[in-house]
Amino acid sequence: MEISMSENVLSRPLDLLNSAKGKMVLVELKNGHAITGKLIAFDVHINVTLENAEEKKDVDTLRKLGNVFIRGDTIILISPTI
Repeated sequence: MEISMSENVLSRPLDLLNSAKGKMVLVELKNGHAITGKLIAFDVHINVTLENAEEKKDVDTLRKLGNVFIRGDTIILISPTI
């Protein structure tokens, strides 16, 4: 399938994730936990690798996690952080 130049560059969900590589993201998990970190890599299953990850509650840091791998089936949301 070819993408014409007139189509939006972020026309597919993985395009949005690809544009967030190297940037800080917020990952919310099914268990209610929230993790922030720099998005390093992801795959088609939305498994993600974050650098300098921190577990958050509201605006407080609960603990620093460092580099983490998060399984895609545990994720409910990935968003660029503000």
